[in-house]
Amino acid sequence: MLYKRNNPQLNQNGELIHLLSTEGLSKDILTHILDTAASFVSVSDREVKKVPLLRGKSVFNLFFENSTRTRTTFDIAATRLSADVYTLDIARSSAAKGESLLDTIANLSAMAADIFVVRHSESGAPYLIAQHVAPHVHVVNAGDGRHAHPTQALLDMYTIRHYKKDFANLTVAIVGDVMHSRVARSDIHALTTLGCAEVRVVGPKTLVPADMAHMGVRVFNNLEEGIQGCDVVIMLRLQNERMSGALLPSSQEYFQSFGLTPEKLQLAKPDAIVMHPGPINRGVEIDSAVVDGQQSVILPQVTFGIAVRMAVMSIVAGNEA
Repeated sequence: MLYKRNNPQLNQNGELIHLLSTEGLSKDILTHILDTAASFVSVSDREVKKVPLLRGKSVFNLFFENSTRTRTTFDIAATRLSADVYTLDIARSSAAKGESLLDTIANLSAMAADIFVVRHSESGAPYLIAQHVAPHVHVVNAGDGRHAHPTQALLDMYTIRHYKKDFANLTVAIVGDVMHSRVARSDIHALTTLGCAEVRVVGPKTLVPADMAHMGVRVFNNLEEGIQGCDVVIMLRLQNERMSGALLPSSQEYFQSFGLTPEKLQLAKPDAIVMHPGPINRGVEIDSAVVDGQQSVILPQVTFGIAVRMAVMSIVAGNEA
């Protein structure tokens, strides 16, 4: 049976051709991405760190927002897949001179682009691009506004599965500035689809959207209660650049109430892992002793991110619209 075309990420056979969001993707598709990523993790240990899956393909990295970690891992992932990689300097591009987003995409498509990796401050920008590219061109969302960051969520899922093996009995707490976090939304969609037993959202009332409970999560406005007995604690960065108005008294008071310290972490399970999408604000949302502690898997997250992004690009490029 052909898949109804109500999800722009999928072709008529239900196969992934763009990665725009974790929302709307089935458990089978998410698991396929994680399984494919597992096959790429060992590439980092080889003397020649390349596989030929995207040889002859052109990957254009379009980062309309600043990024170091995501952009670099996409660069590395595409290079390891043997693609030709082009990272546009947006500040000096025609887009900075007033060219529209779709005109920029049309001109780059004329240069035989195969994959666009897009980060944009406007929610929905990758969707707009996906609607206007040729059938053989694929779009990967590297973060759009407050909406979604699907590859970060997927590398989070890979990290959780690596350390915890199965989602079925896990309690996961997502802590901090949920209001402005595209990672939180993408994580919630992925965790619930993969069958996580309980997903909690923890943060001050000013930084937790009122409709969070409708996403199938439990909401806590107290850190100690929120992380009690958790298997996984995902800390979020305070996104001051996205905040309008005074949503917090001060970063010091925020740390006192919602900063993760070794003492507070003891409320979680003894084998709980601590994650963070980065960049980290030490002493604001998380104590340095936790970042560098034995329960932290923050650096492995970054390593797994390369394999996950290799998996995503190889899968979408292998499926035709």
